[in-house]
Amino acid sequence: MPHFQIDYSANLEDVINMGDFCEAVRAKAATIEKFPMAGIRVRATRVDHYAIADGDPKHAFIDISVRIREGRADDVKQAAITEIFKTAKEFLATIMADHSIALSAELRDIDAALSPKFGTIRDHIKETK
Repeated sequence: MPHFQIDYSANLEDVINMGDFCEAVRAKAATIEKFPMAGIRVRATRVDHYAIADGDPKHAFIDISVRIREGRADDVKQAAITEIFKTAKEFLATIMADHSIALSAELRDIDAALSPKFGTIRDHIKETK
């Protein structure tokens, strides 16, 4: 953990390099002490069908959903989502100056008993934490 799911409106496809945005989020997540490097997953999904505000097609959105394994203190979670949101705002600042974009983020706990995990990533990376 954490898993980041970024949904974005299709009208941003030619405006934002979503690969670079994902990397910026991943890089910030890697600096957060309570986020194990091997558990970080960042993915972005283009949403082709949406309606925003007054229906003007110029409006766009980016929604960042962060899911983490339960058990972290509220202050740790608050600090983490604050850092991630700050990184997103900084990355998008020049783009948002010229485009109508709604940016949102949410962090949620995952019930460990209901979310089995298995993988070999830890066998293939050197954890720096």
